[in-house]
Amino acid sequence: MASLMRGWVTGFFTYETTKSVVVKSWSVGIINRVVQLLIITYFVGWVFIHEKAYQVTDTGVESSVMTKVKGFGKYNDLVMDVADYIYPPQGTDVFCIMTRIIITENQFRGRCPEARKDFQCSTDADCHKHLGSVRANGIITGACIDISESKGRCEIEAWCPAENDKVKNTPMANVENFTIFIKNSIRFPLFNVTRGNFLSMSEKQIKTCTYHPELNPFCPIFRVGDVLSYTNHTVDGLAEQGGEIGINIEWKCNLDRNIENCVPRYSFTRMDATFTSSPSKGYNFRFAKYFKTENGTEFRTLHKAYAIRFDVMVTGNAGKFSTIPTLINLVAAFTSIGLGTVLCDIILLNFLKGADQYKAKKFEEVSDAQIEASITPSPDSQSSLKPGMKSSYDSGALSLCTSD
Repeated sequence: MASLMRGWVTGFFTYETTKSVVVKSWSVGIINRVVQLLIITYFVGWVFIHEKAYQVTDTGVESSVMTKVKGFGKYNDLVMDVADYIYPPQGTDVFCIMTRIIITENQFRGRCPEARKDFQCSTDADCHKHLGSVRANGIITGACIDISESKGRCEIEAWCPAENDKVKNTPMANVENFTIFIKNSIRFPLFNVTRGNFLSMSEKQIKTCTYHPELNPFCPIFRVGDVLSYTNHTVDGLAEQGGEIGINIEWKCNLDRNIENCVPRYSFTRMDATFTSSPSKGYNFRFAKYFKTENGTEFRTLHKAYAIRFDVMVTGNAGKFSTIPTLINLVAAFTSIGLGTVLCDIILLNFLKGADQYKAKKFEEVSDAQIEASITPSPDSQSSLKPGMKSSYDSGALSLCTSD
């Protein structure tokens, strides 16, 4: 037991130091330099130049968006302006352009037959199957009402008459010529940098320009037909059932350069593309306008609107040189270069001829007795070296020749 404890203590209080062994091998030398070159290329090209790892980055962009739509359309021979077809009217980052509306007028609270064909019935028992249904336009009472000599419909308690949303009508015309004005201001709080999407444009330029990704990439006015064409869709394709379009404003700012180079980039996508063949195809919503009769009875006009919904999204980040991330990544780069040495050691110790010789020269144990004996060098210490090996008193390096 004592010997085990002594061996453990002796092993614990030992010191390991590196020993340089020069291996004159073309294959190992080439592998070493290639690995080092790849590591240096990765850190210089990808980490420092592409990813800008020498910068501190602020991704918490603060953003404010205001939108405004202009244009006149015609629907059912009636002229429609912004107050008629935009919902909601606040001008926020999410708004809808209504393209088709189904109107159910003069609805009063009461009981009436359901309008949907799914609720046809012959007896009350047929309606009991639908009790609690959420697909009806009201609460199913369980009674079957005759609406003709051969047909019956389940009775509902709701706003009557019930809405019939299967009505076919022509979508609003001239939607593609409507324009969307987007006002966007952003701030990077880490650097206290504020920017706006107008840049240095004059008031006259803003009023007369139209966005184009190449000819006019910073104009804040977008034609609806152009926005849809950038997503490979048309107004005719979306007006019937509606759809959702995303307008992304991306700010990528390198604050080591002139602040004028911090500019927005616009991109467009259809957000509901994955739902085009499902029951949730398109986009629609309902809203009502309420009135009262002379005796105070409330009634309403119900609107089911199919619309093109626009979501304005703002993303971005800003970066600026900082000493700390630069030093951290430099240390990581220099440390990673040592991977070449690790790979070459694996090859030398396991795959090349003379691996035992290399292993014997790379790993050497030195006891206290050997250290004391080495203080007084023997006259024939140089002659004890094997042929093909060289020793230097200055560097402590050992040169070893191997054949590939």
